[in-house]
Amino acid sequence: MSFTYLLLEARRAMRNGRFMIFSIAFPVLLFLLYTGIWANGDKAVTGILMVNMTSFGALSAALFAGSRVALERSVGWQRQLRLTPLSGGGYLTAKGLTGMLLALPAVVLVPLVGVAVEGVSLDAAGWLRVTIGIWLAVIPFALIGLLIGQVGTPDSMQPIMSLTMMTMSMLGGVFIPIDSMPDWLLKIAHVLPSYWLGQVGRGAVTSDLSVNLGQAVLVLGVWTAVVGLGVVRRFRRDSARV
Repeated sequence: MSFTYLLLEARRAMRNGRFMIFSIAFPVLLFLLYTGIWANGDKAVTGILMVNMTSFGALSAALFAGSRVALERSVGWQRQLRLTPLSGGGYLTAKGLTGMLLALPAVVLVPLVGVAVEGVSLDAAGWLRVTIGIWLAVIPFALIGLLIGQVGTPDSMQPIMSLTMMTMSMLGGVFIPIDSMPDWLLKIAHVLPSYWLGQVGRGAVTSDLSVNLGQAVLVLGVWTAVVGLGVVRRFRRDSARV
């Protein structure tokens, strides 16, 4: 993998205004808004909202990184990789790591606002789960973004990405906290990786409706393996075309 190419991809994405708004500013603003409406000084609720908005910002940024893949496919760039020093594996790795880099601002800024503005207090292990834990847990979402980019077209990417992001956020317990979900909706949430992403950080702020960290990591690991296999298979299929 070329680190120069990785930096180029990250800089190009960071200059995108929609990324700055929806992946950085939006989660912070929603956190402050939701805290003002629902928390009423309850630090446990504030902590849950902080985890949810950190998760939302991270997953939306990670998904966003795959949107350019559809455009590059449409102009034949992936096929041209066979004529450059950049291998197919290096290309996919750079795209995935770009998604991880784009998730970092939300993972840092939302908890920082939680401490500075809302007075959230956690121990060291708790902060590691809310920051590093959530950041690592977005790996499958970076791969989902890549997979969507591999099967979508430039014209269809925006609605597909928006639908995926909203489905993950609404039904996975990010926008609608699992505390207020009916049982039937909570069962649906368990199927989605966004639920398990939230669980990585939720256990740091409350034990209510939280699952074992190891279980969350295992489920996210399965998602990573399955989606990663799909990305590789689809890339090889496209590369084989003349």
